[in-house]
Amino acid sequence: MASEESPMLVPTPHEAIYHRFAPDRKRWILFHVSFVGLLAMFIQVTFVPSIPRIAKDLDLTDAVVSLAFSISIFANAIGALIWAPYSSFYGRRTIYLWGMPFLCVGSCGIALSASLQSLLFWRFVQMFGCSGALSLGIGVIGDLYKLEERGTAIGAFFSITLIGYAVAPFVGGAATQYWSWRNLHYSIGAWGLLEMLFIYLSLPETSHPGTLGIDKLPSRRSIHIVWINPLSTLWLLRSPNLFAVMLASALMINTMYVLVVPMAYTIGVQYGITNEAIIGAFFLPNGLGSFTGTLIAGRLSDIVIRRWRKKRRGAWCPEDRLRATWIGGLIIVPLSIGASGLITTYIGGPIGLALNILCLYANGVGVDSVTNPINSYNVDVMHSRSAEATAACIASWSLILSAASTIIVPSIERIGVAWTNIIAAVLAIIGQGMIFLTIRYGDHMRASIDVGFSTIENN
Repeated sequence: MASEESPMLVPTPHEAIYHRFAPDRKRWILFHVSFVGLLAMFIQVTFVPSIPRIAKDLDLTDAVVSLAFSISIFANAIGALIWAPYSSFYGRRTIYLWGMPFLCVGSCGIALSASLQSLLFWRFVQMFGCSGALSLGIGVIGDLYKLEERGTAIGAFFSITLIGYAVAPFVGGAATQYWSWRNLHYSIGAWGLLEMLFIYLSLPETSHPGTLGIDKLPSRRSIHIVWINPLSTLWLLRSPNLFAVMLASALMINTMYVLVVPMAYTIGVQYGITNEAIIGAFFLPNGLGSFTGTLIAGRLSDIVIRRWRKKRRGAWCPEDRLRATWIGGLIIVPLSIGASGLITTYIGGPIGLALNILCLYANGVGVDSVTNPINSYNVDVMHSRSAEATAACIASWSLILSAASTIIVPSIERIGVAWTNIIAAVLAIIGQGMIFLTIRYGDHMRASIDVGFSTIENN
């Protein structure tokens, strides 16, 4: 277990492991895994604007086709829990190469779908294939960058992946409106094939030498298959620290869902916007805000770590990184979601629309100002199982937010946009309170249940 104050006055011998790759090589690897994450994020979001046209082509209702969105969330959770522990056994590069064929085949299957059953099946396969991209990417960053650098690197990683979130709704809506949703998924399949080729040719294995499970076997066959219980990853959340920051970040991301999921029924109805491509374009401000927030928060969390180490005369407290969440979690997120609800309810016309765009941007900045330090914190405290800790969070987010997203539209219909958004703002403040308690009592929480926390000697 990591103690609250671990001596860090001089570089540890373990830090030499981070010099295996030259800085330029590290940046190339970071860009590479970020681009895979961009593809995964693009796939997750681009499907939504296509739902009305898919329903029409397959002679189904929008509500029935929307089941594919729920299937996506489920596949993302299951896939993340499976790919992450296997990456700790076989290596990051191997699992990337295992996942990509599922993505490619699933994308082509969606394009060929002629029934609801085939659409749901191939959507599950597609999402299962790309579900490990975020947790594997963060695992790679944990392999490459030392404690005081990884916040910035994770910020760069998410800044690229979130481009997919920003542009995918617009691209998906435009492709559906002016091209074909089938051709769009053929294109995604081709993109995945190119990614798989690039990974095979140029991505090295980044796991630290001797740490992979397969390297520790006394003997191994040419094809060695093992069973790893995917639920063992979720068992990490029995740690009060990991559970608290997971739930806090889920409450922050929930505010984003409250803004964007019902956009056609809130901003679309209030301001008379019906075109799918235009509604999709309103995801751009939120995505650009996330891009800004994750870059700023990543660098800020590294600065906070260095300053508090200096203040403690070189000692390291893992929870110091969470201090970078204060402005985003306590001010920007609650104000942006609450203001958007009031503006949508009471201010019409171009002024109301412009203010809502500003709220969307601010919400993106605030949410990622919280989630980025939390992702870095998970790597800090669970360095040897960083991909698994991230996957446990992502899977839990998916399950929590899938349940929350089902009540957003009914809540708006029953109590209105303003009150729905205010409730989301209050939940976000509660989440920030959980982060405060983790900062204040983090050492005692880690001592209560030790799930294999990192120390400065192996971080």
